[in-house]
Amino acid sequence: MELLCKRRMTHQELERLYDGRIGDNSIHCTDSHKSYVQFAHDFSLDDKCVKGGKHKEGIYHIQHINAVHSKLKKWMNRFNGVATKYISNYMYWFKWLELFESDKEAIKVKNFMVQCNVAYAYIKTADFKERELIFVKEIEV
Repeated sequence: MELLCKRRMTHQELERLYDGRIGDNSIHCTDSHKSYVQFAHDFSLDDKCVKGGKHKEGIYHIQHINAVHSKLKKWMNRFNGVATKYISNYMYWFKWLELFESDKEAIKVKNFMVQCNVAYAYIKTADFKERELIFVKEIEV
């Protein structure tokens, strides 16, 4: 994880990551690293650069992303390194914890159990309506 955090993404990597995920009229707010500037130019985004060493430029700030990055690094440090092939699993885990951060513990456990099994629930309501009844015999009149 530390190796991933120390290296900046190139504008090509940013383009691959965000292609098709940025809405029209979006404002791109980052620090002034050249890969972000090039990325904003390539996608024709309104770019608001916060100067190096600062966190705010008028109403635009990067404090939220810095806070998330800090929390992620702190959380990942407990694992003493993560294999690259499993990094997406850890990211999903972190995201899940963030989404349910304010919920009570009992609610978190319920949500965890439901969401762990949702991926394996392939049966739809229509499948129940169209299935052959196996325990009901027709009654002859």
